[in-house]
Amino acid sequence: MASKSPSGVIVRAALPEDISVCGEICYRAFSTINAAHNFPCDFPGPEMATGVISQMFSHPDFYCVVAEIEGRIVGSNVLDERSIIAGVGPITIDPDAQNLGVGRKLMQAVIDRANERGAAGIRLVQAAFHNRSLSLYASLGFDVREPLSCIQGRPRERTIPGCHVRPAKTADLDACNALSRQVHGFDRSRELAEGIEEKTAMVVERAGRLTGYASGLAFFGHATAESNLDMQALIASAESFAGPGILVPSRNSALLRWCLANGLRVVQPMTLMSIGLYNQPEGAWLPCISF
Repeated sequence: MASKSPSGVIVRAALPEDISVCGEICYRAFSTINAAHNFPCDFPGPEMATGVISQMFSHPDFYCVVAEIEGRIVGSNVLDERSIIAGVGPITIDPDAQNLGVGRKLMQAVIDRANERGAAGIRLVQAAFHNRSLSLYASLGFDVREPLSCIQGRPRERTIPGCHVRPAKTADLDACNALSRQVHGFDRSRELAEGIEEKTAMVVERAGRLTGYASGLAFFGHATAESNLDMQALIASAESFAGPGILVPSRNSALLRWCLANGLRVVQPMTLMSIGLYNQPEGAWLPCISF
């Protein structure tokens, strides 16, 4: 159902025919704000932004909405519903349609959706240099939970003694989900299953046990491990990190220093924010760009 605000902003469910224009807006929105702060764009070109939007708009577990003004699409937002925690983003607004209440309407639409479906919490990752988005999310009830460093490069150290990294298998799901519940209080089984199917997921074993996993070492992937040693093994095994990079919690000083000592670099600062359920993680972890 479409909703309309006093400013004339209408929010409705996204349709397949919206993908092209939303992909173009997504690229222009990120390239404009990042360039204004001297950071590289999260997407190298409009084709990749459109590809990401296409995947999300066509995924059965993503709730996608667009905003219109006088019949013209001016933005979109996405809610990842694959876990008991809902992840928001990317939210993108046409640079020519700023300050019209579009972002607030798009955010309220996905917050209402998460609440209607009984999500235990809602999370997002925000570009720390973007003051206006921080202000918007805070005003909507999101709390700052963790500063993040987006990290890119190729590790010099390729293996960690005592740790064995291999591709994840379907048979690993139970152990990985149990580890996620131990560290975070909930699992992300559907995301991990997709990572296994897409052959991006990895696990690390130490002392004969599974001690960590990654759905993918990428901007859109997350990782969970018992210790920094296990996380280092996962990171060291990667030939590259897809997208802008991996998201390392900046307060995990030991892991961040290990990354820097191994030739990795910080691309940009980011911030994890949440509404609802949030347990301080009991282990090493990397969020994805939605949470």
